[in-house]
Amino acid sequence: MKKFDRAMQILLAGFCINLCMGILYAWSVFKQALVVDLGWSNADASMPYTVAVIAFSLSLLVAGVLQDRMGPRRILILGTTMVGIGMIISSFATSPILLILTFGLLTGCGIGFGYACLAPSAMKWFHPSKKGLVNGLIAAGFGLAAVYLAPLTSSMITSFGINTSFLILGVAVLLIALPLACTITNPPADYQPQAPAGGQHKTATKPVDINWRSMLKTPQFYSLWLMFALASSAGLMVIGNITSIAAAQANITEAAYLVVILSIFNAGGRIAAGMLSDKIGGVKTLMLAFIMQGINMAMFASFQSDFTLMIGAALAGVGYGTLLAVFPSITADYYGLKNYGANYGVLYTAWGISGFIGPVVAAVAVDTTGTYALAYTICAVMMAVAVVLTFITKPVDAKALEQKLANA
Repeated sequence: MKKFDRAMQILLAGFCINLCMGILYAWSVFKQALVVDLGWSNADASMPYTVAVIAFSLSLLVAGVLQDRMGPRRILILGTTMVGIGMIISSFATSPILLILTFGLLTGCGIGFGYACLAPSAMKWFHPSKKGLVNGLIAAGFGLAAVYLAPLTSSMITSFGINTSFLILGVAVLLIALPLACTITNPPADYQPQAPAGGQHKTATKPVDINWRSMLKTPQFYSLWLMFALASSAGLMVIGNITSIAAAQANITEAAYLVVILSIFNAGGRIAAGMLSDKIGGVKTLMLAFIMQGINMAMFASFQSDFTLMIGAALAGVGYGTLLAVFPSITADYYGLKNYGANYGVLYTAWGISGFIGPVVAAVAVDTTGTYALAYTICAVMMAVAVVLTFITKPVDAKALEQKLANA
């Protein structure tokens, strides 16, 4: 029972750390203040966020390799420290280039270092049949951050100004996330996770623990990478443009509530999809999410009222949230937990690419046609391709892979 309690402590600490790491989601509020209060251009105000997203994606790969070798605690402590200090130094930034260096690079890398350590550590404390639920809960913390950080940051900027708001949030990360990071560890080598009560649980064969170089030799990786890139591109296209979509399609100028709906269903989708993947498998869960998102994209142009846009935003949130819960579980199922950090870091480059594809698809559609209809069509086609890939993606044959690697 003591070990089980320790597992729950690790899970709760990881969830709370991600609630702090989700500071990235508050950038839209900072951007508005930079433009309105300080007179920055939209391009200058957007660049620190763009750099932070790139730094997040790339540093997650590096941190994944390091945490596999050194364990999660030291890397996580480094990551939370970088986030806090990056935010504090950002409070002194007076130009775009300084904010790019402080928030974009330092905070962005810190978020990647922190995010990379939480899921692999938590999964090792729980029974394999709970991988989906554990990943869903850890990822939900990051998704939920926008729900409280956006209004909180907006209120602080109104009361104290943008510079002091950076300072307060940075200090809060150091006071809350850093102590929690000190509690995150891998279980002892002889630790056996407690099986779920009732005896009805997944008893999949133990996967081969292979490194990322060997993972790249399996066709499943490329199928998973393409599915991740296509599906997250569609999700990010909606997430990044929902307020503009509301203004263009329904003449709604105050659409902040749609951002909140997206965030809530994004986080809820991560938990629900994680639980579902534990029951029916990761690939089947992805297939259902892809079909739902594809239909949603095909119909999005017809959403021209508050109610229909709320439904569309909710479905987009669930579809996108599913990806962040299920792909980590599949990576662990197919390639093992020993090298999970590096393996998922490599797969996560698909998300980094989608961060470019989604906005570009939206921008090209609006610039060439004046509406988002073309973007919805492109996204629907991408989801159809992803659905097809779910039918041809089979679990890695552990014995065959092991033999292939031995003979290589």
